[in-house]
Amino acid sequence: MELIPISDIQTMAQNISKSGFFGLKTPEQAAALMLVAQADGLHPAKAATHYHIIQGKPSLSADAMLARFQSAGGRVNWDVYTDAEVTGTFTHAQGGSVKISWTIARAKKAGIGNLEKFPAAMLRARCISEGIRTVYPGVIVGMYTPEEVQTYAPSVTEALPEPKVDWLLKIEQTTTLKELTDTFFKAVKTLDKNSTEYASLQEAAATQKLILTHDKIHTNAE
Repeated sequence: MELIPISDIQTMAQNISKSGFFGLKTPEQAAALMLVAQADGLHPAKAATHYHIIQGKPSLSADAMLARFQSAGGRVNWDVYTDAEVTGTFTHAQGGSVKISWTIARAKKAGIGNLEKFPAAMLRARCISEGIRTVYPGVIVGMYTPEEVQTYAPSVTEALPEPKVDWLLKIEQTTTLKELTDTFFKAVKTLDKNSTEYASLQEAAATQKLILTHDKIHTNAE
């Protein structure tokens, strides 16, 4: 396939993200998937129908996985296909044959959603991914189905960043001079003394010190 220029990909990405049809919220997301599609030998416009963004990760639809597998000479025979169980036998000349079975009980244990509405479809998707990954992983290397990505817990490296501490509020909430001192030094530990943030915290600490000192004097007087 002839490579599509990056300028054309960016234009397509703008149009696709504006349409809102495929769940791609930004031109950057759309462009990234288009580049992945082109690297896989597909026209970039196919990215919208083959790939999905789930939890910030690109994923490949189960139908697209199966199509690639079959195009590469793979075969699948559906031995059982019901709302309670989906079992398929996957075969490829380079990987042999394997029978994969997904049941409702197994799916619930894996945390798969939409089982009440589309049980057979959800089981089939996981069956396809596991079967192809076992017999001939080369056609989907590095890709997972949306159903799989949705059940993966974030890894340590993917954990959400710690929320930023509101040190001004913490300083204002101190109730003793010792607590105020400790909080202030924690707040400015990594700050440049000439920064605006340092000055704001210093001013807040000075104000809180006056308040706490006044309260202490008032209490002693009583």
